[in-house]
Amino acid sequence: MGESSGSVSIDVERISFGGKEHLIQTRCGSVSVSVFGDQEKPALVTYPDVALNYMSCFQGLFFTPEAASLLLHNFCIYHITPPGHEFGAAPISMHLPVPSVDELADQVADVLDFFGLAAVMCMGVTAGAYILTLFASRYQHRVIGLMLISPLCKAPSWTEWFYNKVMSNLLYFYGMSGLIKDFLLQRYFSKEVRGNTQEPESDIVQACRSLLDERQSLNVWRFLQSMNGRRDLTEELKKLHCRTLIFVGDSSPFHSDALHLTSKLDRRYSALVEVQVCGSLVTEEQPHAMLIPMEYFLMGYGLYRPCQLSLSPRSPLSPSCISPDLYSPESMGVKLKPIKTRIALKA
Repeated sequence: MGESSGSVSIDVERISFGGKEHLIQTRCGSVSVSVFGDQEKPALVTYPDVALNYMSCFQGLFFTPEAASLLLHNFCIYHITPPGHEFGAAPISMHLPVPSVDELADQVADVLDFFGLAAVMCMGVTAGAYILTLFASRYQHRVIGLMLISPLCKAPSWTEWFYNKVMSNLLYFYGMSGLIKDFLLQRYFSKEVRGNTQEPESDIVQACRSLLDERQSLNVWRFLQSMNGRRDLTEELKKLHCRTLIFVGDSSPFHSDALHLTSKLDRRYSALVEVQVCGSLVTEEQPHAMLIPMEYFLMGYGLYRPCQLSLSPRSPLSPSCISPDLYSPESMGVKLKPIKTRIALKA
């Protein structure tokens, strides 16, 4: 297990939102990958949560100037979209079997093979974090580090399983209805930004609600079915030897999963950042809370933001003012100790 097999081929290549989109045929169906940056640089692979794609899941982070300078300066970004979640996707035939989570992890290996990538950094959100964690346990030599946002790592609880079944039935029979959007937004965001009878939804929630209209409901149903059949990864976590940085919002429905995952990893090479007043989608709701932990994390690989862009008042971490010993891998366990960030809401 864990060795890539089967050939991959490209069906479509097009320019999309400043990147190049590839539709790649893998051993278990086609998958869309949008590539941003210089492909000579190390690779950062992303994978979003259910019903999202890279625009609705990662744009808040990548549109933050400090994060963009850090990540695009050091990596070529490969945004993997769950099957059928890309812009303009057609409904996937109901005659095709729903892929298992293992098959989705194998798709990631096929994508790496197609682009000729040996080992990559990974960033995933919730369901996407589960797929990339599973990929890292199956293909250990192909992952140099994990950045996981509100990750899943256990089998669904009875509550989650039932909740997902209700959503699946509604998706199957009624499509992307207003009720389904409300369920998904509760999954992604804290109540502080979702609004109520007195306060309107925030701009990020409204934008996400609008983007959900573009999803093919049956394709979302398939991904939800895959994730509802997932297994507990606790034993697989023992196989992980790469450094891991975990973010979780304290209002995330999957907060306990993140704590469980952290407790099973080697503390010398992992860190947990709990973001206050935030849901699961930290990349959209509180992307600035990710900046300094990511900088420390990537410094363990000798990666940092370009000096001319490193004087942001939000981030005091410029290479010129950091002790050289922080760049060594051995220091990661000391510097990446579990921390909490407290984010105050604007009045």
